Amino acid sequence: MNREQMAYRCPNATILRVVRLEGYELEFAGMAGNGVATIRPKEGSYVDGVLWKITPKCERGLDFYEGYPHFYGKEMLTVKDRLGENHQAMAYVMTEPYCRSPATPAKSYLQGILDGCDEHGLDKVEAMKHTYHKLNLDCLVILGGNGTQKTANLLREEGLNIIHLPKTIDNDIYGTDMTFGFQSAVNIATNAIDCIHTTATSHGRVFIVEIMGHKVGSLTLHAGIAGGADIILIPEIPYDIKKVCAAIEKRNKAGKRFTILAVAEGAISKEDAELPKKKYKEKLEARAKKYPSVSYEIADQINQVIGSEVRVTVPGHIQRGGEPCPYDRVLSTRIGAGAAEAILDEDYGIMIGVINGKIKRVPLAECAGKLKMVSPKDQIVKAAKQIGISFGD
Repeated sequence: MNREQMAYRCPNATILRVVRLEGYELEFAGMAGNGVATIRPKEGSYVDGVLWKITPKCERGLDFYEGYPHFYGKEMLTVKDRLGENHQAMAYVMTEPYCRSPATPAKSYLQGILDGCDEHGLDKVEAMKHTYHKLNLDCLVILGGNGTQKTANLLREEGLNIIHLPKTIDNDIYGTDMTFGFQSAVNIATNAIDCIHTTATSHGRVFIVEIMGHKVGSLTLHAGIAGGADIILIPEIPYDIKKVCAAIEKRNKAGKRFTILAVAEGAISKEDAELPKKKYKEKLEARAKKYPSVSYEIADQINQVIGSEVRVTVPGHIQRGGEPCPYDRVLSTRIGAGAAEAILDEDYGIMIGVINGKIKRVPLAECAGKLKMVSPKDQIVKAAKQIGISFGD
């Protein structure tokens, strides 16, 4: 279903149409924690998907990827398109005994399927409702960030018993002071800046550490302060590259041999912030052909304006993994206990959040679809400026 994955496995494959396989249900089976998709007959059920046209060479490639004939077999099935017309399709179906071992899929694997649903206009909410009722669930507890929360609210609107737990490294969910995962990511990003400090003290250069955060700069802000960054650039405070360069030159004149910038991946210049959305999108597409990310563009601009040698470090997905810090372990325990209590009370359609240090139940209708941004007037921003950190504004 995922176009990107299919392009990698079968470069010459083409999409024919969206189809539905009736009388079957989607299952995940295989190894524990690494389940993969298969189908099995089930009266009254259906599986939506995409019908591809593939070459014999593509089929041989897919046979290899799918572990045919040992892990997956192949069956000819009848599917229907959106006009109700029947088509013959070949499907990979998991073989015995693997199909007898239900297994939870990896998050990345499941996300690939969901991305495919979005790409091809399939109704994933309807599919989730179908699975919810098929499993005879009393309620569904969903962990995740803003996208997950939006889906949770859609399911709530469909009458399902839903509880959302705020889990994201961005700490950008409206209605809660803190999300679990944030502090662990701050630790990792701060450590990255700390490590750069060790190199920076022996080299007279400018160093940029790019930190995750497309729309919200909380992670960059906290890690930047904790790691001793000299300049912090976040999406909520558009920067002027001339002022960024001026801050670097000020440090140079003060005898400082290096400057460290903590840059959010969604950092934006004042010039770009004034562009209409369509124009800005076009500019991003053009930039992507020249620079891997905004940090490399900033590095190039600094070099052009003041001639400083600049090095860029991108910790990337390292910030999303590893061991959770003690704070997050305690927080997730408290939030989980709050969810269990809500289930016992049969109180659904809520998020379990943290407000003023206390676990609270927040209606999804009030918080779903909203972002919690960093305000330029926040006390933490003021404190950072008071100790000499520049935001390029």
